[in-house]
Amino acid sequence: MTTDRRQLADFLRRCRDRVTPQNAGLPAGPRRRTPGLRREEVAQLAGMSADYYIRLEQARGPQPSPQMLGALARALRLSEDERDHLYFLSGHRPPAARSSDGKVSPGLLHLLDQLPTTPAVVLSDLGDILVQNRMARALLGEVCADSEHGCNVVWRWFTVPEARAPYPEEEHSYYSHLHVADLRAAAARRFGDAESARLISRLHGASPEFTELWELHEVAVRRRDRVRVLHPKLGPFDLFCQVLLAPEGDHRLVLFTPPPNSTTADRLAMFGASPMH
Repeated sequence: MTTDRRQLADFLRRCRDRVTPQNAGLPAGPRRRTPGLRREEVAQLAGMSADYYIRLEQARGPQPSPQMLGALARALRLSEDERDHLYFLSGHRPPAARSSDGKVSPGLLHLLDQLPTTPAVVLSDLGDILVQNRMARALLGEVCADSEHGCNVVWRWFTVPEARAPYPEEEHSYYSHLHVADLRAAAARRFGDAESARLISRLHGASPEFTELWELHEVAVRRRDRVRVLHPKLGPFDLFCQVLLAPEGDHRLVLFTPPPNSTTADRLAMFGASPMH
């Protein structure tokens, strides 16, 4: 694996810009031309020479070692997802990196069958819908591979208007950022393989919104959040979205569960028992 110097330089600059001296335990000092850290300050915090760090930000430095990347991650106050992204851009596997064989395990398929009142979906790390249980199809709509990337949630979000219908319009911007940041993290883990590169290239060609968000270089693996799903006949369902990583690879089991002490559980049970949705 080689270093993606251009992307690494861009990521380092953006991360440096958002860390204030106060966050890093440094005096602010007078006449700062940037709200973030200076390059020399990052180098000091990471225990490296300023010239070495400057060359990294200029996309002309050598491949950093894993030890150096760990020091940079601490100096720049990176989250776990951002730290992993830094490793991948530098051509290294981050701690506890995973690999996937592309197959949904029989155990995971069996689990979906045991959730009659819980919408559940299995996704690939790039967002391809691999399996939906009956409740997920009924609540969110069935997805068919009618074209290349036709089952990919990111592709559908940015190119198929109907894909946004189950979600309130005022939350569409939030989901757009979420999908792009999650795809960015997955693509870096794959280190720009042909599959992720093809998907990203097609998204750039099809959606100016995607391109604008991609340029922000946001990185965040989706793990949990709260969602409101709008069913055309039964109205809104307020649900928790919990994303679980399958231990055998980069597949994700996404569960939509009712909040505690709410009527949503009873509504889902009735919804699941109904022969017509």
